[in-house]
Amino acid sequence: MRNIFLNSAAVAALALGITAANADAQIKIGVAGPLTGSNAAFGTQLKTGADLAVHDINAAGGVLGKKVKEIAVDDACDPKQAVSAANTLVGDGVVMVDGHFCSASSIPASKVYTDAGVLEISPASTNPTYTDEGSAFTFRTCGRDDQQGLVAAEYIAKHFPNAKIAVLDDNSTYGKGIADQVRLNLKKLNVPVAYNTSYTAGDKDYSALISRLKQDGITLVYIGGYYADSGLIMRQGAAQGFTPQYFSEDAAVTPALWQVAGPAAEGMLMTFPPPAEKEPSAAKAVAELKKLNEDPTGYVLYSYATIQVWAEAAKKAHSTNPLKVAKELKKGGPWPTVLGPLSFDSK
Repeated sequence: MRNIFLNSAAVAALALGITAANADAQIKIGVAGPLTGSNAAFGTQLKTGADLAVHDINAAGGVLGKKVKEIAVDDACDPKQAVSAANTLVGDGVVMVDGHFCSASSIPASKVYTDAGVLEISPASTNPTYTDEGSAFTFRTCGRDDQQGLVAAEYIAKHFPNAKIAVLDDNSTYGKGIADQVRLNLKKLNVPVAYNTSYTAGDKDYSALISRLKQDGITLVYIGGYYADSGLIMRQGAAQGFTPQYFSEDAAVTPALWQVAGPAAEGMLMTFPPPAEKEPSAAKAVAELKKLNEDPTGYVLYSYATIQVWAEAAKKAHSTNPLKVAKELKKGGPWPTVLGPLSFDSK
Protein backbone atom coordinates (compact mmCIF):
# COMPACT_ATOMS: atom_id res chain seq x y z
CA MET A 1 0.00 0.00 0.00
CA ARG A 2 2.89 2.27 0.81
CA ASN A 3 4.46 1.65 -2.61
CA ILE A 4 1.17 2.36 -4.39
CA PHE A 5 0.90 5.67 -2.53
CA LEU A 6 4.43 6.68 -3.52
CA ASN A 7 3.84 5.73 -7.15
CA SER A 8 0.60 7.70 -7.21
CA ALA A 9 2.38 10.69 -5.78
CA ALA A 10 5.06 10.40 -8.43
CA VAL A 11 2.44 10.23 -11.19
CA ALA A 12 0.66 13.24 -9.70
CA ALA A 13 3.92 15.17 -9.55
CA LEU A 14 4.64 14.27 -13.17
CA ALA A 15 1.15 15.43 -14.18
CA LEU A 16 1.65 18.68 -12.32
CA GLY A 17 4.95 19.13 -14.09
CA ILE A 18 3.28 18.65 -17.46
CA THR A 19 0.54 21.12 -16.53
CA ALA A 20 3.09 23.70 -15.45
CA ALA A 21 5.06 23.19 -18.62
CA ASN A 22 1.92 23.64 -20.72
CA ALA A 23 1.03 26.78 -18.79
CA ASP A 24 4.51 28.18 -19.39
CA ALA A 25 4.09 27.48 -23.10
CA GLN A 26 0.97 29.63 -23.29
CA ILE A 27 0.65 33.36 -23.81
CA LYS A 28 -2.38 34.78 -22.06
CA ILE A 29 -4.38 37.59 -23.62
CA GLY A 30 -7.64 39.15 -22.50
CA VAL A 31 -10.86 39.96 -24.32
CA ALA A 32 -12.97 42.54 -22.50
CA GLY A 33 -16.40 43.79 -23.47
CA PRO A 34 -20.13 43.80 -22.70
CA LEU A 35 -21.03 40.11 -22.67
CA THR A 36 -24.21 40.95 -20.75
CA GLY A 37 -26.54 43.94 -20.62
CA SER A 38 -28.07 46.12 -23.31
CA ASN A 39 -24.86 46.20 -25.38
CA ALA A 40 -24.20 42.46 -25.30
CA ALA A 41 -24.53 42.26 -29.09
CA PHE A 42 -21.28 44.19 -29.35
CA GLY A 43 -19.57 41.99 -26.77
CA THR A 44 -20.55 39.00 -28.88
CA GLN A 45 -18.97 40.66 -31.93
CA LEU A 46 -15.71 41.25 -30.06
CA LYS A 47 -15.52 37.69 -28.76
CA THR A 48 -16.41 36.17 -32.13
CA GLY A 49 -13.55 38.03 -33.80
CA ALA A 50 -11.14 37.23 -30.97
CA ASP A 51 -12.03 33.53 -30.96
CA LEU A 52 -11.30 33.19 -34.66
CA ALA A 53 -8.08 35.21 -34.47
CA VAL A 54 -6.73 33.07 -31.63
CA HIS A 55 -7.74 29.90 -33.47
CA ASP A 56 -6.00 31.00 -36.67
CA ILE A 57 -2.85 32.17 -34.88
CA ASN A 58 -2.56 28.91 -32.93
CA ALA A 59 -3.23 26.85 -36.06
CA ALA A 60 -0.30 28.63 -37.69
CA GLY A 61 2.06 27.80 -34.81
CA GLY A 62 1.18 30.43 -32.23
CA VAL A 63 3.32 33.42 -31.31
CA LEU A 64 7.06 32.85 -30.87
CA GLY A 65 6.42 29.12 -30.65
CA LYS A 66 3.80 29.42 -27.92
CA LYS A 67 0.04 28.93 -28.07
CA VAL A 68 -2.20 31.87 -27.27
CA LYS A 69 -4.79 31.44 -24.51
CA GLU A 70 -7.78 33.80 -24.54
CA ILE A 71 -9.44 34.90 -21.28
CA ALA A 72 -12.77 36.69 -21.72
CA VAL A 73 -14.28 39.02 -19.12
CA ASP A 74 -17.57 40.90 -19.00
CA ASP A 75 -17.65 44.63 -18.25
CA ALA A 76 -21.32 45.22 -19.25
CA CYS A 77 -20.17 48.64 -20.55
CA ASP A 78 -20.09 49.78 -16.92
CA PRO A 79 -17.04 51.81 -15.77
CA LYS A 80 -16.82 50.21 -12.31
CA GLN A 81 -17.25 46.71 -13.68
CA ALA A 82 -14.64 47.50 -16.33
CA VAL A 83 -12.07 48.35 -13.67
CA SER A 84 -12.88 45.11 -11.86
CA ALA A 85 -12.59 43.16 -15.11
CA ALA A 86 -9.26 44.84 -15.88
CA ASN A 87 -7.91 43.90 -12.45
CA THR A 88 -9.04 40.31 -13.04
CA LEU A 89 -7.14 40.13 -16.32
CA VAL A 90 -4.03 41.69 -14.79
CA GLY A 91 -4.23 39.14 -11.98
CA ASP A 92 -4.52 36.35 -14.55
CA GLY A 93 -1.24 37.46 -16.09
CA VAL A 94 -2.37 38.63 -19.52
CA VAL A 95 0.12 40.56 -21.65
CA MET A 96 -2.45 42.19 -23.91
CA VAL A 97 -6.17 43.02 -23.89
CA ASP A 98 -8.47 43.14 -26.90
CA GLY A 99 -10.98 45.68 -25.57
CA HIS A 100 -12.83 47.30 -24.15
CA PHE A 101 -15.82 48.19 -26.33
CA CYS A 102 -17.45 51.20 -24.67
CA SER A 103 -15.29 54.29 -24.20
CA ALA A 104 -16.71 54.63 -20.69
CA SER A 105 -15.12 51.25 -19.95
CA SER A 106 -11.87 51.60 -21.89
CA ILE A 107 -10.84 54.90 -20.32
CA PRO A 108 -10.91 53.84 -16.63
CA ALA A 109 -9.65 50.34 -17.48
CA SER A 110 -6.68 51.84 -19.33
CA LYS A 111 -5.38 53.26 -16.06
CA VAL A 112 -5.32 49.75 -14.56
CA TYR A 113 -3.49 48.33 -17.57
CA THR A 114 -1.01 51.21 -17.72
CA ASP A 115 -0.15 50.83 -14.03
CA ALA A 116 0.35 47.09 -14.54
CA GLY A 117 2.30 47.48 -17.79
CA VAL A 118 -0.29 45.59 -19.87
CA LEU A 119 -1.02 46.48 -23.50
CA GLU A 120 -4.62 47.53 -24.27
CA ILE A 121 -5.81 47.74 -27.88
CA SER A 122 -9.45 48.70 -28.30
CA PRO A 123 -11.22 47.69 -31.50
CA ALA A 124 -14.13 50.02 -30.80
CA SER A 125 -13.55 52.86 -28.31
CA THR A 126 -13.75 56.05 -30.36
CA ASN A 127 -13.73 58.78 -27.70
CA PRO A 128 -10.56 60.90 -28.22
CA THR A 129 -9.77 60.93 -24.48
CA TYR A 130 -8.99 57.21 -24.58
CA THR A 131 -5.66 57.75 -26.36
CA ASP A 132 -5.20 61.47 -25.68
CA GLU A 133 -4.18 60.67 -22.10
CA GLY A 134 -0.84 59.59 -23.54
CA SER A 135 -0.29 56.10 -22.14
CA ALA A 136 2.44 54.10 -23.88
CA PHE A 137 0.24 51.00 -23.52
CA THR A 138 -2.99 52.31 -25.09
CA PHE A 139 -3.92 51.79 -28.76
CA ARG A 140 -7.00 51.47 -30.94
CA THR A 141 -7.75 49.83 -34.29
CA CYS A 142 -10.82 52.01 -34.96
CA GLY A 143 -11.33 55.68 -35.76
CA ARG A 144 -12.12 58.57 -33.42
CA ASP A 145 -15.24 60.59 -32.65
CA ASP A 146 -13.66 63.83 -33.83
CA GLN A 147 -13.33 62.21 -37.26
CA GLN A 148 -16.76 60.63 -37.17
CA GLY A 149 -18.49 63.79 -35.91
CA LEU A 150 -16.99 65.86 -38.71
CA VAL A 151 -18.16 63.40 -41.38
CA ALA A 152 -21.70 63.40 -39.97
CA ALA A 153 -21.87 67.20 -39.74
CA GLU A 154 -20.58 67.68 -43.28
CA TYR A 155 -23.07 65.16 -44.63
CA ILE A 156 -25.97 66.87 -42.85
CA ALA A 157 -24.88 70.30 -44.08
CA LYS A 158 -24.62 69.09 -47.67
CA HIS A 159 -27.65 66.83 -47.96
CA PHE A 160 -30.11 68.37 -45.48
CA PRO A 161 -29.55 72.14 -45.74
CA ASN A 162 -33.13 72.99 -44.79
CA ALA A 163 -33.61 70.45 -42.01
CA LYS A 164 -34.70 71.44 -38.53
CA ILE A 165 -32.18 69.54 -36.46
CA ALA A 166 -32.18 67.99 -33.00
CA VAL A 167 -29.04 66.44 -31.52
CA LEU A 168 -29.63 63.93 -28.73
CA ASP A 169 -27.19 62.02 -26.55
CA ASP A 170 -27.37 59.47 -23.75
CA ASN A 171 -24.94 61.43 -21.53
CA SER A 172 -22.39 58.58 -21.67
CA THR A 173 -18.71 59.11 -22.40
CA TYR A 174 -19.25 57.74 -25.88
CA GLY A 175 -22.71 59.07 -26.73
CA LYS A 176 -22.23 62.61 -25.45
CA GLY A 177 -18.69 62.68 -26.80
CA ILE A 178 -19.70 62.01 -30.37
CA ALA A 179 -22.87 64.14 -30.19
CA ASP A 180 -20.75 67.06 -28.97
CA GLN A 181 -18.44 66.59 -31.94
CA VAL A 182 -21.45 66.77 -34.28
CA ARG A 183 -22.68 69.91 -32.50
CA LEU A 184 -19.24 71.52 -32.68
CA ASN A 185 -18.82 70.80 -36.38
CA LEU A 186 -22.35 71.86 -37.30
CA LYS A 187 -21.63 75.16 -35.57
CA LYS A 188 -18.40 75.57 -37.55
CA LEU A 189 -20.40 74.96 -40.72
CA ASN A 190 -22.99 77.56 -39.66
CA VAL A 191 -25.72 74.93 -39.47
CA PRO A 192 -28.18 75.73 -36.66
CA VAL A 193 -29.34 73.07 -34.21
CA ALA A 194 -32.90 73.71 -33.07
CA TYR A 195 -32.88 71.41 -30.06
CA ASN A 196 -30.11 69.84 -27.93
CA THR A 197 -30.78 67.48 -25.05
CA SER A 198 -29.62 64.37 -23.20
CA TYR A 199 -31.90 61.42 -22.54
CA THR A 200 -31.67 58.73 -19.87
CA ALA A 201 -30.02 55.56 -21.16
CA GLY A 202 -32.07 52.48 -20.40
CA ASP A 203 -35.35 54.40 -20.15
CA LYS A 204 -38.39 52.50 -21.41
CA ASP A 205 -40.63 55.46 -22.22
CA TYR A 206 -39.44 58.25 -24.50
CA SER A 207 -42.89 59.68 -25.20
CA ALA A 208 -42.14 63.04 -23.54
CA LEU A 209 -38.97 63.46 -25.61
CA ILE A 210 -40.80 62.52 -28.80
CA SER A 211 -43.63 64.94 -28.04
CA ARG A 212 -41.10 67.75 -27.64
CA LEU A 213 -39.43 66.87 -30.95
CA LYS A 214 -42.81 66.83 -32.72
CA GLN A 215 -43.82 70.12 -31.10
CA ASP A 216 -40.61 71.79 -32.32
CA GLY A 217 -41.13 70.57 -35.87
CA ILE A 218 -37.88 68.59 -35.94
CA THR A 219 -37.17 66.92 -39.29
CA LEU A 220 -33.72 65.40 -38.60
CA VAL A 221 -32.67 63.71 -35.36
CA TYR A 222 -29.02 62.87 -34.66
CA ILE A 223 -28.64 60.33 -31.84
CA GLY A 224 -25.38 59.84 -29.95
CA GLY A 225 -25.79 56.64 -27.96
CA TYR A 226 -26.24 52.89 -28.19
CA TYR A 227 -28.63 50.86 -30.32
CA ALA A 228 -30.97 49.73 -27.53
CA ASP A 229 -32.02 53.31 -26.77
CA SER A 230 -31.90 54.71 -30.29
CA GLY A 231 -33.96 51.77 -31.54
CA LEU A 232 -36.59 52.36 -28.89
CA ILE A 233 -36.75 56.09 -29.63
CA MET A 234 -37.37 55.33 -33.30
CA ARG A 235 -39.98 52.66 -32.60
CA GLN A 236 -41.89 54.81 -30.12
CA GLY A 237 -41.58 57.81 -32.43
CA ALA A 238 -43.15 55.88 -35.31
CA ALA A 239 -45.98 54.79 -33.01
CA GLN A 240 -46.67 58.49 -32.32
CA GLY A 241 -46.52 59.40 -36.02
CA PHE A 242 -43.08 61.01 -35.73
CA THR A 243 -40.91 59.92 -38.66
CA PRO A 244 -37.96 62.31 -39.16
CA GLN A 245 -34.68 61.46 -40.82
CA TYR A 246 -32.64 59.64 -38.17
CA PHE A 247 -28.84 59.80 -38.14
CA SER A 248 -26.52 57.93 -35.78
CA GLU A 249 -23.04 56.45 -35.47
CA ASP A 250 -21.10 53.20 -35.25
CA ALA A 251 -22.91 52.02 -32.10
CA ALA A 252 -26.03 51.60 -34.24
CA VAL A 253 -24.30 49.27 -36.70
CA THR A 254 -25.66 45.94 -35.50
CA PRO A 255 -28.54 43.67 -36.54
CA ALA A 256 -29.74 44.04 -32.94
CA LEU A 257 -30.91 47.57 -33.81
CA TRP A 258 -33.59 46.11 -36.07
CA GLN A 259 -34.75 43.79 -33.33
CA VAL A 260 -35.49 46.86 -31.19
CA ALA A 261 -36.62 49.41 -33.77
CA GLY A 262 -38.31 47.19 -36.33
CA PRO A 263 -39.37 48.94 -39.56
CA ALA A 264 -38.85 52.35 -37.90
CA ALA A 265 -35.10 51.97 -38.54
CA GLU A 266 -35.62 51.91 -42.30
CA GLY A 267 -33.66 54.74 -43.92
CA MET A 268 -31.58 55.57 -40.85
CA LEU A 269 -28.16 57.01 -41.70
CA MET A 270 -25.04 55.91 -39.81
CA THR A 271 -21.34 56.72 -39.87
CA PHE A 272 -19.01 53.73 -40.01
CA PRO A 273 -15.83 52.90 -41.92
CA PRO A 274 -16.16 51.06 -45.25
CA PRO A 275 -17.36 47.47 -44.67
CA ALA A 276 -14.34 45.53 -43.44
CA GLU A 277 -15.85 42.27 -44.64
CA LYS A 278 -15.41 43.46 -48.24
CA GLU A 279 -11.66 44.03 -47.88
CA PRO A 280 -9.67 41.49 -49.96
CA SER A 281 -7.45 40.91 -46.91
CA ALA A 282 -10.51 39.78 -44.94
CA ALA A 283 -11.68 37.15 -47.44
CA LYS A 284 -10.23 34.13 -45.61
CA ALA A 285 -11.55 35.22 -42.20
CA VAL A 286 -14.97 36.05 -43.66
CA ALA A 287 -15.17 32.61 -45.28
CA GLU A 288 -14.28 30.96 -41.95
CA LEU A 289 -16.90 33.01 -40.11
CA LYS A 290 -19.59 32.11 -42.63
CA LYS A 291 -18.75 28.41 -42.23
CA LEU A 292 -19.38 28.90 -38.51
CA ASN A 293 -22.66 30.74 -39.28
CA GLU A 294 -21.20 33.89 -37.73
CA ASP A 295 -21.95 37.39 -39.04
CA PRO A 296 -18.67 39.11 -40.08
CA THR A 297 -20.09 42.64 -39.89
CA GLY A 298 -19.80 45.28 -37.16
CA TYR A 299 -16.76 44.95 -34.91
CA VAL A 300 -16.01 41.26 -35.51
CA LEU A 301 -13.12 41.91 -37.89
CA TYR A 302 -11.90 44.88 -35.84
CA SER A 303 -11.48 42.51 -32.91
CA TYR A 304 -9.75 39.97 -35.15
CA ALA A 305 -7.37 42.67 -36.43
CA THR A 306 -6.58 43.79 -32.88
CA ILE A 307 -5.19 40.38 -31.95
CA GLN A 308 -3.65 39.95 -35.39
CA VAL A 309 -1.66 43.18 -35.20
CA TRP A 310 -0.49 42.39 -31.64
CA ALA A 311 0.75 38.97 -32.75
CA GLU A 312 2.64 40.43 -35.71
CA ALA A 313 4.26 43.11 -33.54
CA ALA A 314 5.26 40.53 -30.91
CA LYS A 315 6.93 38.41 -33.58
CA LYS A 316 8.83 41.40 -34.92
CA ALA A 317 9.84 42.45 -31.39
CA HIS A 318 10.90 38.84 -30.63
CA SER A 319 9.06 39.30 -27.35
CA THR A 320 5.60 39.44 -25.80
CA ASN A 321 6.79 42.02 -23.28
CA PRO A 322 4.01 44.66 -23.50
CA LEU A 323 6.33 47.67 -23.59
CA LYS A 324 8.51 46.15 -26.31
CA VAL A 325 5.43 45.26 -28.36
CA ALA A 326 3.99 48.76 -27.85
CA LYS A 327 7.21 50.33 -29.13
CA GLU A 328 7.19 48.00 -32.13
CA LEU A 329 3.57 48.91 -32.93
CA LYS A 330 4.49 52.59 -33.01
CA LYS A 331 7.70 52.34 -35.03
CA GLY A 332 6.69 49.41 -37.25
CA GLY A 333 3.95 49.11 -39.82
CA PRO A 334 1.97 49.39 -41.85
CA TRP A 335 0.82 46.09 -40.34
CA PRO A 336 -1.07 43.67 -42.61
CA THR A 337 -4.49 42.90 -41.13
CA VAL A 338 -7.99 41.85 -42.18
CA LEU A 339 -8.85 45.56 -42.18
CA GLY A 340 -6.02 46.30 -44.59
CA PRO A 341 -2.68 47.88 -43.63
CA LEU A 342 -2.69 49.54 -40.18
CA SER A 343 -0.28 52.07 -38.70
CA PHE A 344 -0.38 53.75 -35.31
CA ASP A 345 0.27 57.30 -34.17
CA SER A 346 -0.20 59.00 -30.80
CA LYS A 347 -3.97 59.18 -31.24
